[in-house]
Amino acid sequence: MSDLLLREDQAGVAYITLNAPRSLNALSDAMLAALKAMLTDLSHDDEVKVVVLRGAGKAFCAGHDLKEMQAGRAAADNGRAYFADLFTRCAAVMQMISVLPQPVIAEVHGIATAAGCQLVASCDLAVAAEGTRFGVNGVNIGLFCSTPMVALTRNVPRKVAFEMLTTGEFITADRAHQVGLVNRVVAPEALADETSRLAATLAGKLGSVVKIGKQAFYQQADMSLADAYEHTAAVMVDNMLFRDTNEGISAFIEKRKPDWA
Repeated sequence: MSDLLLREDQAGVAYITLNAPRSLNALSDAMLAALKAMLTDLSHDDEVKVVVLRGAGKAFCAGHDLKEMQAGRAAADNGRAYFADLFTRCAAVMQMISVLPQPVIAEVHGIATAAGCQLVASCDLAVAAEGTRFGVNGVNIGLFCSTPMVALTRNVPRKVAFEMLTTGEFITADRAHQVGLVNRVVAPEALADETSRLAATLAGKLGSVVKIGKQAFYQQADMSLADAYEHTAAVMVDNMLFRDTNEGISAFIEKRKPDWA
């Protein structure tokens, strides 16, 4: 695995660190490839119950590597094929997060801009340090953040997203919490501990249930109301037939700890 990503596993939680601090953990071609490989590995790792994604150095992630993108213009087609491939690869990595069996928590500090903000929005949960700034600020350099917009508009109200996209202005961690981009905001010195506490809470749940619950969560979100109820009812039927669900309900009724396999 590339040293662009560092992995540390603790008590069922995989801590994945974007490790390119000199570029503010930009999503270079190499970083995207490393993330794809890491997420693929995690999707098959039954020992991991929760994933935490964080950044080394001063920032979480500053988005795409603009120098690398400009270099792509040297091709005969002025970079069209490279840009198309880049944004397709990035979108694929973002979508891998939502279909990963484990919940993914973004631990955010410094800045999360453009595709870096997209990365936060693509995670299932996010904890931010006070002072963190979030932006989809490509418009400031003549590039509308169209692909980051997809994840952003699925997290925050449309008018908030449109304002961020068209003004290029940053929002604070408190504002990000207010509009639903992040779940919790804590003092910088408490960021790692708060994220770990949240991860430990999730890791302590029945993994098979969290897995089907996450899958159903994203599936029903794109359905009509009637279809969503039909689908989730079927999911609950399957869930009720789990051996460990039977044991969990029995243990609750009998006022004892469940004996989960």
